[in-house]
Order: sequence, then structure tokens, then C-alpha cells
Amino acid sequence: MRRPVRLAVGALAAAAVVVAPATASTPAAKVPKRVPISNFTSSQFGKVLADKQGQALYYWNKETKARIRCTGSCARAWPVVYVPNGVRVPRRIRGYRGVFGTVRRPDNGRRQLTWNNRPVYSYANERAREVKCDNVDKWFVVRLSTRRR
Repeated sequence: MRRPVRLAVGALAAAAVVVAPATASTPAAKVPKRVPISNFTSSQFGKVLADKQGQALYYWNKETKARIRCTGSCARAWPVVYVPNGVRVPRRIRGYRGVFGTVRRPDNGRRQLTWNNRPVYSYANERAREVKCDNVDKWFVVRLSTRRR
């Protein structure tokens, strides 16, 4: 009678070992491993930093990495560029000018992308590849080239 119980326990243990690696790797496969940025070229601003959907990214001259002021209604108008968990942001990204990093948001503790020590945002009332708010209330589009207006 003891022998069938041991076989059943052994079979369950073997099944758990077979299932465990597939279960453990599934969540990691869903986490993006790249920094959520892209770029486009504007005739007016040159090469512009953008999010993965192609929306231009901005920084607010009133903010620094040490002092985030855009929260609440401001963050609704200027959506935060979050860095997904598991994504490492290198200081330098090939093909992009500037220094990148992250900062923890004071309102929710999530990681926000920074460029040259300034948190970056998109603008809610823009479409992809559009720049409407450069130099509006000290908001500036992130330019990756040295082209002047």
C-alpha cells in the first residue's frame, strides 16, 4: 500500500518541476526590456525625442530631477513617461544625444524617464510626430540635434 503513494508523490513532484520553469519565465517575457523612446525628425526642430507611439517628449524648465512639480491636473495634460519595471535605463543610449535616467515620482512612486536630469512628458493634445508646445510656459521639446529654428 505504501508503494503507490510514493509513486504518486514522485509523479506530482516531477510534474511540478516540469511546470515551474514555464511558469517562472512567463511574467519575464511580458516585461519590455527596452527604454520606451523613439524619435522623429521635425522640419522646425530637427531630431526630436518621442515616446514609443511617436509623441514628442518635453521637459519643464521649472522642474529638476530633485523637484517634480507636475502632478495631478498637470500630469493629466502632460502625461508622464514611465519606465516599466525590469527595464534598465543606461546613461547613454546609442543614437540619442543627452544623458538618460529615472526618478521616482512623488505622487505614486513609479519610475519616470529623465533626460539631462529633467523628467520628461508627452503632451495630451498632440498627435504622433506633432510639436505644438515648444517654449510654452517654460515647456520645451527635447531636441536631439543641434538644428536651430
